[in-house]
Amino acid sequence: MNAIKLLPDLLISQISAGEVVERPASALKEVLENSIDANASQIMVQLAQGGIKQIRVADDGVGISGPDLPLALARHATSKIDSLHDLQNVATLGFRGEALASIAAVSRLTLCSRIAGEVHAWRLDAEGGHIPRAEPAGLACGTTVEIQDLYFNTPARRKFLKSEATEFAHCDETFKRLALSRPDIGFTLQHNGTVRRHLRKQNAEVRIGAILGGEFNDISIPVDESAADLRIWGAAALPAYGRASRDSQYFFVNGRFVRDRLIAHALREAYRDVLHLDRHPAFVLFLEMNAAEVDVNVHPTKTEVRFRDPRALHQFIFHAIDKALASSHTISRPSSAAIAVLGGRQQNESFAGSAGATANHSAYKGQTAFAPGAMDDRLGGYTARSAGSAQAAQAYQHATVAQTPASYGFTPRDDASPEAETRHGEVAELAEAPRLGFALGQLLGIYILSQSERGLLVVDMHAAHERILYEKLKSALDTRTLSMQSLLVPAVFHADSLEVAAAEENSAALHELGFEISISSPTTLVVRGVPDALKDSDVVKMARDILSELREFGSKQALVSRRNELLSSMACHGAVRANRLLTLPEMNALLREMEKIDRTDQCNHGRPTWFEISLSDLDRMFMRGR
Repeated sequence: MNAIKLLPDLLISQISAGEVVERPASALKEVLENSIDANASQIMVQLAQGGIKQIRVADDGVGISGPDLPLALARHATSKIDSLHDLQNVATLGFRGEALASIAAVSRLTLCSRIAGEVHAWRLDAEGGHIPRAEPAGLACGTTVEIQDLYFNTPARRKFLKSEATEFAHCDETFKRLALSRPDIGFTLQHNGTVRRHLRKQNAEVRIGAILGGEFNDISIPVDESAADLRIWGAAALPAYGRASRDSQYFFVNGRFVRDRLIAHALREAYRDVLHLDRHPAFVLFLEMNAAEVDVNVHPTKTEVRFRDPRALHQFIFHAIDKALASSHTISRPSSAAIAVLGGRQQNESFAGSAGATANHSAYKGQTAFAPGAMDDRLGGYTARSAGSAQAAQAYQHATVAQTPASYGFTPRDDASPEAETRHGEVAELAEAPRLGFALGQLLGIYILSQSERGLLVVDMHAAHERILYEKLKSALDTRTLSMQSLLVPAVFHADSLEVAAAEENSAALHELGFEISISSPTTLVVRGVPDALKDSDVVKMARDILSELREFGSKQALVSRRNELLSSMACHGAVRANRLLTLPEMNALLREMEKIDRTDQCNHGRPTWFEISLSDLDRMFMRGR
């Protein structure tokens, strides 16, 4: 048996480096955090071969004095904390005093620094953990750290590094996180002599757009909520622009990028009702809280944290994001450019649609186009034989002005007629026009076309109605006001033994959901009542689906953990189906309901319910004014 002995300092540092310096990006993170802690206003990063050959970080921070320079490379030496109290209230990104020592143990490291008032800078060159004396050097105030040949003395570790492109991608991601955390600092990133990113000092919104792309600002909503000593602010993407991966999720706690399961769960729950099942939200969010309420000394990489009151924090984050998403209809819709970019991306990623919304486009082949607002005579509308005929113009005038009820809040202008020609660049105002405008007609029995003050809106009528019903069902169930509509003619259907058993065992749960289903025979069930909001749906199919849910999960779980999925399924059954022609009053009523109810910008599956094409976008399409 071997005797127990102390490990040499170099081996200790090399072991520590395995945790702290996993790859070049890890070393870059530690050095950049030191620059930020040094109150730098400008930081320059230069990489060679993905950071494997060289990482050089130069800043204009406060610098390190000559006598302290060797200590900067010693293990557990730091200027940032002095006591346990300091550790429990740490406000700096770095504090453990082991990063530079770990890096120096597995690389050739040069450290050069100068503080204000010193005649010259000081420099030392360390190789494989050996730290020589500092020597005078020339440098403006600030610090430069240069790391050469990472893992040159630990080849077993170096062989696990990936390709140059992969390692640079990780370095770039680290750079983005820290640049997002401090928009008040200018950052520059070079790779193999080429400038990849140059970020001036700017506000948070501009910095987010510079890093994530301008389209992110177009498709995101602002978040800013405070409670007690907590504040969360930043930007969260609209649910319709969820991504296939978590690559655009940035969460900062007191300026520190973190990955935390509690935070991730709170955000996922906030998006749960509006995001497609296999999509992930995109966000850049900053949480500010009392430093004593969060423990950042959990892991050497400092990306994991623990909170003193996790339950309260979870609820705060959930409600803040849920509130922002619920009120997202007050925000301007994305630009057409953003829609084109992200819409194309979503199509490529196979964005699934909601049940029942598939359109039978072939049914419309060979038919003449309907004029805007033209409906089938049996539905009280106006049918035009040709979209370009005088009858169409008359139908348009009657449908958009005369037939639109005053109760919708629309007061037509005296000059609102088909003959009134609008000059280029001007928009005919709609006095007191509602947010989603007024219906002009339907497209292929699937979409409602609406005119607003800003341009043309296209509304997916099934998706929108599904969300309206879903929110109403949730509210009614929460307040125990879910009313039942007795059927004039009960729906009788053949049922198997499992369905009959489910109806018998879960009669109380069914009644709570607004259903009255009784057993007529060992193989027959009778639906005598359904939720009032769903009385026009396919009663038998809906009853079968509800019984299947109750049979699989039981009434308790169905009404608690799977409540929203159950209500979403019910809403889908009750929503207006594709290819159903609506009258203009019905279309406008749907638009008004959308404006009153939260979260109607997305259906229950996370798809958008409407898009807007502005008048300026239409002008560009038709090259008006050129």
